[in-house]
Amino acid sequence: MKVHSTKAMAARAVDLCAVLLYEGPPGGPPAGMPAGPGAGPSAGAGAGPSVESVAAVLRAHGETVVPVHGAGPVHGAGPGPAGGDLPVGRDVPAQPVSPGVAMSPYLDEDDVAAMREAAERLVEVLAAPGPDEAAGLLNRLLAGTARPPRLTSHGGTSPWHVHVDSRDDAPWAEWFLASSAMALAVLLAEHQRVPGGLCASPGCRRPYLDLGGGSPRRYCSARCATRERVAAHRSRA
Repeated sequence: MKVHSTKAMAARAVDLCAVLLYEGPPGGPPAGMPAGPGAGPSAGAGAGPSVESVAAVLRAHGETVVPVHGAGPVHGAGPGPAGGDLPVGRDVPAQPVSPGVAMSPYLDEDDVAAMREAAERLVEVLAAPGPDEAAGLLNRLLAGTARPPRLTSHGGTSPWHVHVDSRDDAPWAEWFLASSAMALAVLLAEHQRVPGGLCASPGCRRPYLDLGGGSPRRYCSARCATRERVAAHRSRA
């Protein structure tokens, strides 16, 4: 799957929502949140994901990211190579600089907190009961977040691809919400159904992507599907 394809962007959105709201392995209870009926992103007071765990998901999807410990403004932060000033008084790891690129993007606790708020809005789309409701939510997200589409290669460091955030060095949360809403909107239009959902296992409720042509998917993982089948069998016994 190409890094900048619509499916890849939607998969990245779902993986980021999972780590931002339900940090922990698929098929288990959300970290810091209770398992059981009603468990979900607002069901507990979890401490939230670590900067490192979110950075790991971003890297897995081809993004360049430098975790920064601590909170506070970091100039020039955002997805893709970006220029800016080095943060002062922060635990910033050394990072090689490519020709023509001032610095690689930093990700800190403030970024992760803002991305978590964006993830909560995106999960509402995946939880929508049908395409009409999901389309309405996506239209509101796009109206409030997306900017006119533009092509960028991040100074020649990546293939040309479309962005709908305000600029190449936009804040991580803005980039995450705008690009994810665009990808989910395109997939909804292509498939005429909600392009994902939340796991039907009451103790999980993690988001998943569903682009199959058959019956709608119900579980985020084989583990959750098996657990629910076993529980149903036992209840009938």
